[in-house]
Amino acid sequence: MQSNLSYILLFCCFFFIEIGFSQDIKSKEKTIVPLPKKDTILKKKLDTLPTIKRDSLLAKEINTTTKDSLKPKEILDDIIVHVAKDYTIQNAKEKTVTLYNEANITYTDIDLKAGIIIIDYKKNTLFAKGIIDSTGYTQRPVFKQGSQESEQDSLIYNFKSKRALIYGLKTQQGEMYTYGNKTKRVNDSTIYIRKIRFTTSDKENPDYYITTNKAKLVPGKKIIVGTSNLVLADVPTPLFLPFAYFPMSDRAVSGFLMPTFDTGSSNRGIGLQNGGYYFAINDYVDLALTGDAYSNGSWGLRINSNYNKRYRFNGNFSLNFESIINGIRGFDDFSKASNFNLRWSHNQDQKASPNSRFTASVNLGSSQFFRQSLNQFNVSQSQNNTFNSSINYSKTFVGTPFNMAVTATHQQNTNTESITMTLPSLTLNMNRIYPFAGKGGVKKNPIQKLGFNYNMQGQYLINTTDDEFFTSKMFETARSGVQHRTSTNTNIKAFKYFTLSPTANYQEVWQFDYIQKEYDATQNVVVTDTLRGFKSYREYNVGVSLSTNIYGTFNFKKGRLKALRHTFRPSISYSYRPDFQANHIRQVQQSANPLDLQEYTIFDQGIYGGPSSGVSNSIGIALNNVLEAKVAPKDPDSDEDDEKIMILNNLNFNTSYNIAADSLRWSNVSFNAGTRLFKDKLALNINGTLDPYQVVEVNGNAVRINKFNPGIFRLTNANITANYSISSSDFNKKDDGKKDENKNGNGANNPPDTMGAEIDPTTRNGRRQNANIGGGTVETDLYRAKIPWSVNLVYAANYTNNGLQPGSVGVHTLGFSGNIELSPKWKIGYSSGYDIKNGAFSFSRFNFTRDLDSWQFNFNWVPFGANSSYTFFIGVKSSTLADLKWDKNKPPDRRLF
Repeated sequence: MQSNLSYILLFCCFFFIEIGFSQDIKSKEKTIVPLPKKDTILKKKLDTLPTIKRDSLLAKEINTTTKDSLKPKEILDDIIVHVAKDYTIQNAKEKTVTLYNEANITYTDIDLKAGIIIIDYKKNTLFAKGIIDSTGYTQRPVFKQGSQESEQDSLIYNFKSKRALIYGLKTQQGEMYTYGNKTKRVNDSTIYIRKIRFTTSDKENPDYYITTNKAKLVPGKKIIVGTSNLVLADVPTPLFLPFAYFPMSDRAVSGFLMPTFDTGSSNRGIGLQNGGYYFAINDYVDLALTGDAYSNGSWGLRINSNYNKRYRFNGNFSLNFESIINGIRGFDDFSKASNFNLRWSHNQDQKASPNSRFTASVNLGSSQFFRQSLNQFNVSQSQNNTFNSSINYSKTFVGTPFNMAVTATHQQNTNTESITMTLPSLTLNMNRIYPFAGKGGVKKNPIQKLGFNYNMQGQYLINTTDDEFFTSKMFETARSGVQHRTSTNTNIKAFKYFTLSPTANYQEVWQFDYIQKEYDATQNVVVTDTLRGFKSYREYNVGVSLSTNIYGTFNFKKGRLKALRHTFRPSISYSYRPDFQANHIRQVQQSANPLDLQEYTIFDQGIYGGPSSGVSNSIGIALNNVLEAKVAPKDPDSDEDDEKIMILNNLNFNTSYNIAADSLRWSNVSFNAGTRLFKDKLALNINGTLDPYQVVEVNGNAVRINKFNPGIFRLTNANITANYSISSSDFNKKDDGKKDENKNGNGANNPPDTMGAEIDPTTRNGRRQNANIGGGTVETDLYRAKIPWSVNLVYAANYTNNGLQPGSVGVHTLGFSGNIELSPKWKIGYSSGYDIKNGAFSFSRFNFTRDLDSWQFNFNWVPFGANSSYTFFIGVKSSTLADLKWDKNKPPDRRLF
């Protein structure tokens, strides 16, 4: 007992020797104040007081390797490191350390900054507060532990219990800002707060907040509150909640998706839209189940999933199904329809496998899905007339010239409801090889330049309709076959300026089904039967072409135009192909007259068609023109180079002359031309065909005869398209004299987002993808703010002339779209068109968007037509409070039949 008492006295003695007298330390250097440990105290005692005799009992007592039941337990787990700008005061009597002005303490994973910090070793506490100066209350305590950080007016923290009392709390958890008058921190995982406010606005004076008297906060996980009230601009609203739960995890968490109330559909009654549940399955995949329900029995279900594996692949999947009821059961106007739509997108990262790749882009379903859809978000897709899908797998065989691709495709016309699919299509390619090349791959003479390639394609083709889709009938008319192609060519320099290119092509077709026709005398019709079995045919052709390039330059001495350059590329070709159909011709009686025979081949309905008919012995002629200009800079004294301007990108003519034909030897002349004007703002394209022969009327149809037109050529059809894009940024010049890029990315090569925000239920009711989630104030000139705008014009016209009647214009439309930014926070998007021929406007949409900092307003409107509708939305931008919103919509009234 005496030995233990001596130890305690020695401990106290050396503790006060270590602390010293109270003194002021005015220094900016770091000061380390560790809690004295027994081993250190005893060591100093032995070093400084050698007159004390050590006996065996004491030596045994201070053995650090021996555990003593009376050894004091350490309160602190680590060294406290503190810094102060002005001074640090250590009080040995009260065992306190006071830090003043820009004080900073670090202890384990705790980092505390404040104006004043007091460390009390008796109570094992930290007290921190700010400093009052001429500017007010400054240097508020900022407490950081791990990834959690908070700002408050003052706080008290206990080292031993790790509890804290906080006054005037301000902390951020994810996108949520939390303000509390008095906070009690029980431990690292639980915090209780009195008179608390929640908001996602990062302003000093928030745009809005949710206030409640008491709440429980689990950092990084959740906030649970009692009765809550929504306050807008410090004005309480009549909106109350008995309780609320806010998930605060940095990772996605599962939860309910609040529906939208819909009263705008007169023929389906009232209903709910886009309600459901979100499943955060893991870090790589999620799942959202949402649906619609109406009082007349109509309903819809949607499944959406996104997945992503870094450096491997990513994609998304969605399946929509809707059961639509119109009218009342038992009445004549009652109708019911079931529609679905499936979409899948998959992309493989290039780093995953450099020699193979798998991608998918699937969009298939009922042809009337978007036109009859219950959900107003599908209105924008109602103008699409086609669905297209493809699933591709490709592989390159390293060290060989071969590569392979397997593809499944799907094309669907929503107007005719016809569907074409290949399940699958296999392609094997051999890149061109040069078997006669010299050493090191040298190719100098025509023999060394002789190259060969090979292509094999196999398909299983299905042609069906909406009604037979996913039934056994869709496979009854399926066709399958394999096509082999190989070719060889070389080139020879002729007459110094010409290139002579001989070619030879061979094709072999295998078909696994063929047709057989028989005459049914009882029905007086020809019956066609499809039989299964292997059939094949072969064909080839040879040819040679001669081409050259001719350049013409026209120089100008006056003005900025310095030169015109015309590039003329003529080519003439000859090809020969025998008649391969003659050996496969069959005949069938087609009427009661036995001499009335119809010719056909067993390959006529094959996937690759039948063999070529008739001898082809033709000469082809092609003319290509390019016209460029060279223009001097505006300032003749500048160091800028001459500017090259493309006047004509192309002006091409193509025709052929068949020597073997007994009449109509000349084919139609096809032409196309394109140019870009006004610094690439206007893209103009023209194409059409010219017929050299006259036509006569036979049974109401125009038939060509072997007589040339008096005017040499007759324009049979022509198409013209023009695209013009202009924006306000085109008139704004930078300091370097170059024009600004369009802020919206608009231009001739990058069409604008014509309707502003896309309406997509997966992005929570049309919210802009790039919206400022934090809700901070945008600094801008309010009274002299610029008004950015953009306009996109599309003009299209089509002309046809059959030679019997005067030519007519079939399509004559003008489309326009763009955006206007009335103020830095007001944006209007529009998209419409005008049918000049019929004198009517086409499908039109308008979008009005208001950025309310932490809130977003969006109004989408289709003013007229069969899809007349609107959607109104105002809500918080942050996904944490995504359900704090109000939306109203009026979907278009649909008629199924």
